[in-house]
Amino acid sequence: MISRVLSAELAEHAGQRVKVAGWVHRRRQLKSVSFLIVRDRAGLTQAVTSGDLPVEESVVEVTGTVTVNPQAPGGVELTSPEIAVLAEPAVAPPFDLYRPGVPASLPTVLDHAPVALRHPALRAPFEIAAAGVAGFRSALDALGFTEIHTPKIVASATESGADVFGIDYFGRPAYLAQSPQFYKQAMVGVFERVYEVGPVFRAEPHDTARHLAQYTSLDAELGFVRDHRDVMAVLREAIAGMTEEVRRRAAQAVETLGVTLPEVPQEIPAIHFTEAQALTGEDEPDLSPAQERWLSEWARREHGSEFLFVTGYPMAKRPFYTHPDPERPGYSNGFDLLFRGLELVTGGQRLHRYADYLAALGGDTGPYEGYLSAFAHGMPPHGGFAIGLERWTARLTGAANVRSATLFPRDLHRLAP
Repeated sequence: MISRVLSAELAEHAGQRVKVAGWVHRRRQLKSVSFLIVRDRAGLTQAVTSGDLPVEESVVEVTGTVTVNPQAPGGVELTSPEIAVLAEPAVAPPFDLYRPGVPASLPTVLDHAPVALRHPALRAPFEIAAAGVAGFRSALDALGFTEIHTPKIVASATESGADVFGIDYFGRPAYLAQSPQFYKQAMVGVFERVYEVGPVFRAEPHDTARHLAQYTSLDAELGFVRDHRDVMAVLREAIAGMTEEVRRRAAQAVETLGVTLPEVPQEIPAIHFTEAQALTGEDEPDLSPAQERWLSEWARREHGSEFLFVTGYPMAKRPFYTHPDPERPGYSNGFDLLFRGLELVTGGQRLHRYADYLAALGGDTGPYEGYLSAFAHGMPPHGGFAIGLERWTARLTGAANVRSATLFPRDLHRLAP
């Protein structure tokens, strides 16, 4: 019985007769010889024959002898092949998938994603994203975190900031969760350290290259912290783990896209929000995109780092559960992590005393009763952060639009495919 061999494994079987399977990536029929390029999840295989060839994107099995040829992909090719067609395409792809570049606009790619993403350059960001998630999990597992899975349908729209999507839940109003924030805080009281990888929903009416209505959030929360700096230290480990796993598991995708992976410093440089404002010469309660770009360039120039923590944002710009700086109550123990000119992560220390929550909410606790119950039973000082997977991947790969790093994006206009 001949078992299937992946393209990347062919060199190990020189001289043997093997079976490969995949899609017809390209075919070249000359007068005396024909070349069939088969694409599988590991790369490309060349088969040499003299017969007719199936059309591009046909699904095929090819059985042949592995023969050394330095000019072929991977240095080997299949000779004397037997080609079996498993399925033929009913419709041609929207553009030639064998071309090195992508001869199509982003809307065309998104409209035809199930086939367009077969192109190696369009598939590569998602291989990088998958490796990043694996690195996030392994880094936090090593630090004693427990992975949790929280509801994405919630009874009240209690998260501050963005708008929410309302739904009909068996005749009652409900909402799609904007984040697992409240649940992950509550689970600090159970597991001490938790993380989650899951979808979040933001009904923000923004039509920009960096906003989505649904994205994947990598969330973490940890207890018994001294302040936000302990959270920043864990975030550094998570980012380093994600980067290293991309380097290890997605090397081919990194090479396909020409990605330069960042070096994550042992200690990421940090500046206070007031210092950032003084450096940029602006006096606003939040950083503008232009300021984020300027500060990132400053960090690269002054510290040799593509990452920069900005700490101490004004309390007025942070959610009610943010812990204030004990020395400067108008500023928070919160932070953003900038990466290559863009805010990548938001996090900080949270309030943990029940009385502090009552004071922060000003007595209007109605929508928050379920949330507050966790703190009524004693919670340790804690904090956490959230990384947007698509934003991380887009920044890492140099994509101009976050939708290039999003499977089937949902935004202000797009609800299909």
